[in-house]
Amino acid sequence: MMFGKVITLLKEGRAWCSKELTVFLWLLQAAAGILCYVGAYVFITYDDYDHFFEDVYTLIPAVIIIAVGTLLFIIGLIGCCATIRESRCGLATFVIILLLVFITEVVVVVLGYIYRAKVEDEVDHSIRKVYNGYNGTNPDAASRAIDYVQRQLRCCGIHNYSDWENTVWFKQTKNNSVPLSCCKAALSNCTGSLTRPMDLYSEGCEALVVKKLQEIMMYVIWAALAFAAIQLLGMLCACIVLCRRSRDPAYELLIAGGTYA
Repeated sequence: MMFGKVITLLKEGRAWCSKELTVFLWLLQAAAGILCYVGAYVFITYDDYDHFFEDVYTLIPAVIIIAVGTLLFIIGLIGCCATIRESRCGLATFVIILLLVFITEVVVVVLGYIYRAKVEDEVDHSIRKVYNGYNGTNPDAASRAIDYVQRQLRCCGIHNYSDWENTVWFKQTKNNSVPLSCCKAALSNCTGSLTRPMDLYSEGCEALVVKKLQEIMMYVIWAALAFAAIQLLGMLCACIVLCRRSRDPAYELLIAGGTYA
């Protein structure tokens, strides 16, 4: 009677853990796709702002998170096979790899915070050089980047539109105007003239670029933290199944299809 209750409890515990582990594996596959998407988004956005941010090492968290996403997909396949076959070796491998990925995600979070703190200094160091090299007549990549950022973020100049007066381009053109990308999007007749400052974006670009880059880094940090939490759940379920598989005689008998007399 008692052994029957034990086996019933083991069945329930096994079913619960297997169910939770299966749900986790589905989450793991989704996490792999989302992490790769976040990493790709960081790369694409960085390409739009790379002239304002010279430190390419800031991309390290994005590179790691894409690698983690790819690894998570492989881990999911290993976990599926191990769960279906209830392989002790497979489950142990699954837990160890998950632990390594968890540590990697902690590293991503730490690096994300480090580089997020460096964004403001990097932008402040680079943005003046980029604006001073602006060429509106024959625009190069840096000049096109300035126009893109000013239109996209709805800003003008470094701190405000008056910063353009100190640039080489402004002094050469001698027309007392700023680039048309400083014009408010709703105005079709704006010429960029400083005599009509109400037609121009009043906010500077430096603070908005810093804010944008810090937001991107926060996406990486939050993604890594969220999936690290999911992995803890997966490791817990896998460890429970593994411990029961290797230590509980009743569980061994249940797996083998035997019964107690």
